Amino acid sequence: MTVFDAMVFSMFNHYKIRLKRKANTISIFYISILQMAILLFLGVFFSIFFNQMNVDTMSSSKAWVLFVIASFIIYFKNWIQYSGKKRRVLNAKSTRSRTKIFNVYILWLLPIGIVFITILLLKA
Repeated sequence: MTVFDAMVFSMFNHYKIRLKRKANTISIFYISILQMAILLFLGVFFSIFFNQMNVDTMSSSKAWVLFVIASFIIYFKNWIQYSGKKRRVLNAKSTRSRTKIFNVYILWLLPIGIVFITILLLKA
């Protein structure tokens, strides 16, 4: 089980108590936002790195289009992965073994912090 799987199940188990039907949707939305924030950070980092190295790779508008396409792919991949039979199998594995349970409030601050650091990096 990966770290992302453990984060999804921490979110799922937290919201399953209060919002029974929406827990899976919220956990898929969360992991997609987190992965998109990481992708954005890596894209900005490599953009600044290539700019410092005077490498002309692609324009800014093409990079944003590529980011949007990759974001749709990430959401679709997470929707397929965590909605069906594989989620139930991973959930059974997580309840059988001792998986790390993350604090939900820290998990929500993680993508916000990554986006904040990305904006700071983009301004510098």
